[in-house]
Amino acid sequence: MADSALTELGEHIKAARNDCVLGFDIAFGELTVEVALSSLPTLVEYLRTDGTCGFSTLVDITAIDHPAREARFDLVYHFLSMYQNQRIRLKAQVREDEMAPSITQVHPSAGWFEREVFDMFGILFSGHADLRRLLTDYGFRGHPLRKDFPTTGYTEVRYDETAKRVVYEPVDLVQEYRQFDFMSPWEGAEYILPGDEKAPKT
Repeated sequence: MADSALTELGEHIKAARNDCVLGFDIAFGELTVEVALSSLPTLVEYLRTDGTCGFSTLVDITAIDHPAREARFDLVYHFLSMYQNQRIRLKAQVREDEMAPSITQVHPSAGWFEREVFDMFGILFSGHADLRRLLTDYGFRGHPLRKDFPTTGYTEVRYDETAKRVVYEPVDLVQEYRQFDFMSPWEGAEYILPGDEKAPKT
């Protein structure tokens, strides 16, 4: 879609819901609208029912972790309007100690997405009827898509033949595994690949 049409749509939404919209941006042919966190459900309802918008399909909800920022997370929503053949992205900043409002009253399918975001990032959603882990174990420690989550995790799972059950144990790795130099596995080959420049000069 042309940037002019996206700009027109962004201006329309901002003018109609100035109480919700903090700003909008167009990049790579996509419209991103910055939203006040508390206003998410009302703006989502407006985008679904407004004739110019018609964003009736919730495509995805995810988050982005910015550990150094005070509002640590960006909560990101993607919607599709099959009536207008348009897509829109909503972004709202969330602090680590803050709850995001659930949009399940507007889009019941958001329940699964919000559970996934809670599981992977630890963001809580107020008003969600069944907020529990979706992809990891109920006793899982931490949230795997946070940038401070270790790549090795905290526990490893195996089947114990003696106990005849699955057991959880702390991760036990040799020190060599933990030392990453980010060198190409093809170092020494005649091909020059990204990372080869880190090899010591001989």
